[in-house]
Amino acid sequence: MSAHYESGEPMQIRQIAAQQNIPDRYLEQLLATLRRGGIVKSQRGAKGGYFLMREPRKITLFEILGCLEGLDVQTCEGDINTKTVDSSVIEEIWQEASQAANTVLQNYTLHDLWEKRESHRQVDIMYYI
Repeated sequence: MSAHYESGEPMQIRQIAAQQNIPDRYLEQLLATLRRGGIVKSQRGAKGGYFLMREPRKITLFEILGCLEGLDVQTCEGDINTKTVDSSVIEEIWQEASQAANTVLQNYTLHDLWEKRESHRQVDIMYYI
């Protein structure tokens, strides 16, 4: 959908599913969730389909994953006295890893993904004589 953003024309589910090799039914569920999250918009009718609500440069991967998967917010509601030193160390490392992953996802947009895909396609082109 990033590649079609400039045209302003919606993409139909079957078109996206064929390009991305995703089953139609699964894609319908993903798009419905993204629509509720304000990332995509649907348009009904013969020329209907889905399109991005904002520029691909303004939609981060963190935002998309947060919409699809929910934010991984962990709260410690257990008894603090039952926490072991080992579990505390693991929790600290897990929190650090989670923050690092979130930082990476916040730094990439849909446009960045599209650019990376295009650069990989250029490298994959083989010339035969």
